[in-house]
This record gives sequence, C-alpha cells and structure tokens, in this order.
Amino acid sequence: MNVVVCVLLISTIVNADMYFHNPRGCNDRLNENTRARKNANRLFDSQNNNRGGYNVGPEPMYYLTGSKLQVEWTNQHSCNDKNSFCEIIIQYMCDDNIRDGTNTATIPLDQSKCANQNCNLDTQYGMHENYDFYMQCYLRERNKGLFTADQNMKGRETAVSTRQENNGKNNRYGYECTEERDYYPYWHPSPWKDVAVLTNNAERCKYYTTESANVKERWICYFPTDKLKEMKDANVKYIPNNKEDCQTFTFPANDANGVKGEWKKVPAHGIPAPVCRETQFSRDNHLGNGLDGNPNRFNWTIPEINEDKCVLRIRYNISTKDYNGWDTNSSMNADKPENPTKLDLSSKYGFQDQDVAASRGYVFKGDPEVKIFEEGTFNFRLAVDTSQFARTFQDRTHVFSIKKRPNNLKGATIHNLNVRGKRGNIVQVYPSVEYDFVPNTLVMAPGEYVHFQWTGSDTNNNNNDGQGKKGSDRNNVLLLKDKNYPEGTGVQYGPPPTLGHYGNNYPVHLNASGFLGLKKNDLLKLAFLDPGNVGVDLDEASPHFDLGPRQVSQLGTYHYVCTRNNNFSNRDQKGRILVSDLKFTEAPLGWLGGTITLPGGVGSVHVEEGVFESLHLIRLEVRPRGQGYDQINIDGRVLMVGDDYVSDFLVIYPETSLAAPGKYMSVTLKVDPDASNVAIYRTTAASNFETWTKLETDIEGDTAMFKASSGGVYVAKSHSYKELILALVLSSLVLVVLVIGGACYFKRNPSKWKKLKSNTKNVTRNFDNKV
Repeated sequence: MNVVVCVLLISTIVNADMYFHNPRGCNDRLNENTRARKNANRLFDSQNNNRGGYNVGPEPMYYLTGSKLQVEWTNQHSCNDKNSFCEIIIQYMCDDNIRDGTNTATIPLDQSKCANQNCNLDTQYGMHENYDFYMQCYLRERNKGLFTADQNMKGRETAVSTRQENNGKNNRYGYECTEERDYYPYWHPSPWKDVAVLTNNAERCKYYTTESANVKERWICYFPTDKLKEMKDANVKYIPNNKEDCQTFTFPANDANGVKGEWKKVPAHGIPAPVCRETQFSRDNHLGNGLDGNPNRFNWTIPEINEDKCVLRIRYNISTKDYNGWDTNSSMNADKPENPTKLDLSSKYGFQDQDVAASRGYVFKGDPEVKIFEEGTFNFRLAVDTSQFARTFQDRTHVFSIKKRPNNLKGATIHNLNVRGKRGNIVQVYPSVEYDFVPNTLVMAPGEYVHFQWTGSDTNNNNNDGQGKKGSDRNNVLLLKDKNYPEGTGVQYGPPPTLGHYGNNYPVHLNASGFLGLKKNDLLKLAFLDPGNVGVDLDEASPHFDLGPRQVSQLGTYHYVCTRNNNFSNRDQKGRILVSDLKFTEAPLGWLGGTITLPGGVGSVHVEEGVFESLHLIRLEVRPRGQGYDQINIDGRVLMVGDDYVSDFLVIYPETSLAAPGKYMSVTLKVDPDASNVAIYRTTAASNFETWTKLETDIEGDTAMFKASSGGVYVAKSHSYKELILALVLSSLVLVVLVIGGACYFKRNPSKWKKLKSNTKNVTRNFDNKV
C-alpha cells in the first residue's frame, strides 16, 4: 500500500521528549513513589524519559461540555523553526472500559491470565486501546509502502512492527498498535478522535482535515474476536490489509467451511474535522516555555458528549531535514539490512552523482563513516540510527470524565482553572514541572464562570522538597495583600490591578477579601480545601479539590497565591484573574487565515489564506468612547476622546506588522448610523497616540470596512460639511494673505523671485495622509 503519510525523522543522539502538564500526563506512571516510572510498557510507547509524568489522583478530573480547557505541554526539540520539521497531534478517546488500573503491570495478551478470561474487563490492569483493536493490528499485514530504511523487520510482518519499533511482536506497549502510533493520518480504523493538528507546514492542513477519521470512513478486513484468537494460536502469517486480498482470504486456508474475510466499512467518527494550524515556536534542546514566556498551549473546547472515562493523547512528530521524508517510500529501502538505503544524498551535499557521494560515505544507513576531505584517509563516524529517524514521542493523561452541563449553565462561558506540577524543586521533578496555576493568567468577563479544580497524589517521592506531609500534593487559593507599589497588568489588556499584588507573599485577611465576588463559604473552601480541616499545611484534605463552576460578578484584577507551596523549594505558586467588561475575543490565525468577530458584531477581522506568513495570536478589544472629553487608557497610555468620534475604539493586538508585504486583513467596525463623511484612522499606544493615519474606508449602513496590515488602535471620525466649509474658508483667507504678502515681497526683491523660479522647477505637490 503506497500512501502519503507524515514521515518523522530524528537523530539518535538526542532524546526529544514530549510531556503533558495540563491535563496531567502520566507518561506510563500510575502511583509509583520512585522518581522513575516502573513500567514503560504499561499503556503506550512514549519514547520519553523514565522520570517524566505525574501520579494518578484519588478521583478523576472532570470537565463540563463546552467549557474551555487550556492544554499545556513541553517538547524537547524545535517546532515552527527552520532547524527541523515538527507536527503535534492532539486526540481523545472515550470508552466504558478505559481505566488507569490498580497495578503497574502490562495488561496480558493471554486472556487466560485475566479474570473471567477477559482482559478487557479486568480492572487491575490499566487499559486504553482494547484487546480487539490490538489483535487486528497484531494480525494485519503491515503497510509495505512505508520507508523502513535499513532496518531488519524482526518477528511478524504485521502492523505491530515499524521502522521505529522493528520488533513489535516481542516489545508490546499495552494494547497500542505500533503502526497507528507512528503514522498520521492512519489508514485503518482507530478509536482516537482528532482534536488538533499543529504543523510546521499549514499548506498540509487541507490534507489532514479531509483525511481525518473524524470525517472520513476507514476499511478493515474483519474477523470476529474468537477467530482472531484462533488465528493467533494457529500462527497465521497475516490478514490482508486491502480489499482484493481480503475477499479471497479464508481461515483456515483451503477449508471449504472456513470463514472468509469481510472487507468492512468503519464509519467516520461523525464529528467536525480537527483544528489545523501552525505549531507555536519552541527552541532546540529546550524543554521549556515558548516565545512569550508561557508554555506552548492549545485551548480546547470540551466536546458535547457525556462520557465517564476518557483519555487525551498528544503525539510529537519530529523530523530532521537530511532528506525529504514526506516523499520517501519503500522504493528507497535497503535491499539487505547490511546495505545502505537507496536515498540519493549527492545533490544535497554537493557531489557529482550518487556513486561519488557513496564513495565518500554519504549514504543513509546506520553509523556511516564519511570522508569530508579528499586528501588522506581520515573518516568521521556519524551517530545515526535509522530507526530513530522519523521518530514519534507521546504522552497521555490519566482517565477523566466529560459531563453534560446542568440546565442552569446552558449557554454560559465556563473556564477551567487547574493546577499543574508536582511536589519537589525543579531538579527533583524534571522533566515534569513545579506547581503553577493553569491558566496562570485568566481573562474573563463578569457573568462568566470559573471552575476551580485540581488533583494530585500522596505517593510522590518522599525525598522531594515541599511543605506538609512527605510525598503529598496540596494546593489552595487565597487573595494576596493589596499592592505596595504601582504595577502594570503585565499583559496588553484588562483593567489596572485593583486587588492583590505579585510583590507580596502574605494573603489578605479572609474577612476582608473581595475575591471575584465569591461567597464566603466558597472562599473558605478555596483556602482550607475542606472547611472542617484547620491544619496549617492542609495535610488532612484530599489531593483532589473541586469547587464546581462559580459565577464571577466583580470587576478587577486579582492576584492570588497558594500558601502551601509558596516557599523557596516550590517557588512562587501564584496566579492572576482579570475580570473586564471590555468586549474582547482572541484566536490564533496563521497561513490558512480565518475570521474572528467581537461579541455583538461590533468589529471583526477576516484574514484570507496566505495573508499571514506565520502564526499570530490575534486579540480584538473594544474600548468604549465617553461623552465629551474623557480618557481612554490603552496599555498604560492615555488617549483624549472628543465629540467627533463616531465609533468605539477597536484595538487589534499585537500592534506590530502582521500581514505579508503587499497583503492586508479585512476589518469591519460599527459606526453611528447617522454619521457622515466617515473615515477610519489608526494610531498606536507605542506612539503615545501622537500619529494618526487615515485609511481608505467604505461604508455600508452602520458598518465601516477597511484594509489593515498591522495591529493598533482604530476609530471612525466624522467630518461634517460645516467643518469642511469652515476649513475651506480659513484656508482661502490664509491663501489670500500669503499671495498678497508674497507679491509685495517679491515686487520689492525681484532677485529673490528669479532665484525661487530656478529652484522650484522639479517641485511636485505632496499630500501626506499622516497627522
């Protein structure tokens, strides 16, 4: 089967890990009290460091349908960078039999080793994919159109073996299918549903979204489970992976009463295609934050389903650029494992042809020796393992629930506010992270809901630093003391700080707290976790906390702290919530473009495909104008507002140039319906609003339409006919004075007139559109 797939490349000398931090990634951990996980084969093949991951909590987290969840992760190697090619795929799966398990053993393949001869239902073993899914993979012929380089495909010639894991028969990871794990989009049925595909090359998004199993059916050579078991015991070579061979395949072979294969259609998941856009930038060899100082993240709107048991998966596909992996297939494989592949590297490295390149060692195989100088016999051995070129890393969460929201919350905006990290300082928890709130800065409007919920473990390593009982995670929330020196918001939007301050480490007295407008009973729960627990370190409370959704009614900027973990080991666990009545919206837009619209249709930005050359987080705000003269504060700078404004102020962040050269965004802004002679002007807070640029403007009814290439502050101004007539009269009077005065001057000084005529032969008129 020759198919186009995402081929992934990476050198052997690096360990390009991928870790979920919110929701908490397990990295195959369960509840170990050791820094390293006990069993890397428990559920899935992560390819990650054994010390990564978080222990399971006492109760599963849950998220209400339609609520907003900020997904955070760290990846080891670069994304959205010229040094390598990177793709990140986020998926979820729900099933009644999914579970974390109660022991760290790998679920057996031999069903007789499980309770009631059925491992799918034996709850002591963790399980994501089920036995039937694995057996289809174990018996299905592998895709022989794939590039396997010089790897010796050991064991079975089935989908359990790939170039990255060429001995899948003997190296099993739960009931995961190796081929499905290593390639996307997968060409056979999979229980995983796509949430997002983040890629270095957004031009591939059309392919990904149309080929996603969310919207496109799959086919399989189907046999019932009991026959799959019989085939395994009979050591059947493989089940065909295509229609023609499937319909002629019989088990047992040459048996008139044998069961024939059924080429069966598996419908698409029947949900929208995944979000597809560019990846956010991350550095090489830097398992840390992105360009803006925050973790790379994706905002997931929880789907409208009702499931008790779900898992989220993130896969990280990393490629070097030593050859074009996208267009490489099995025709380039080595004839024998000891031979080099047929990839032609000559043009890439400046050789005359492939034979000359091969003579100097420039061939694609394991540990090649290259001769970089023509003189002498000195060679360099390169640390290349072809099984790790085209490499996939992965993490998955523990089991969580998705619950239907109650009737009283229908239509409401709900923000999940969680805690990431675990007990210990950064050295002890790495490659996991220390405690922090997620989102660390939450921006919301009054009337929206915040859902405080987090979990942790009591089985962390006892040697890890922290307050309270050894090995335990605890988190709480208290508003910080009011500011003790002026401070900006630290972000481009929202009201100035009003309550709490990052510069303090003491919380306000609980009775004096006006935190979000919450009731005192909720403040007690956030502070003490269990109001009956008065221990200073909160040891008697559960690591899991759920306040439930609470409506926010009070404007302001709130800085809060976790008193338990705010010490020199766990370093400053603080967060911020900005509650603003400004109308705003934001969305990431890249090469594919898109449209974002403010609530109520006050303004919008539409970006055509190709207008942006890279990913931008676009934020729109409306700053209402006042009556008469008052002040609008934008980014800490003040704009005086006058009567000639006929719209509110539309602010587009970031203020920098956004569109590619010669291309523009299409912007709309509501204007007063009775306004006349309307034009849009742009300014920036960076210029202290001292320079205004007039833009070409079209008016339809009460909507102004214009083109823009940059962010900034946009507003409509009206120029009435009276103002125009007055301006013309004044201009005419000035012109008359100038003409008469000039005539008198040059009559008295004729030599000056001759000089002026000679110096102005090439002067042309200039109309500047900037004021």
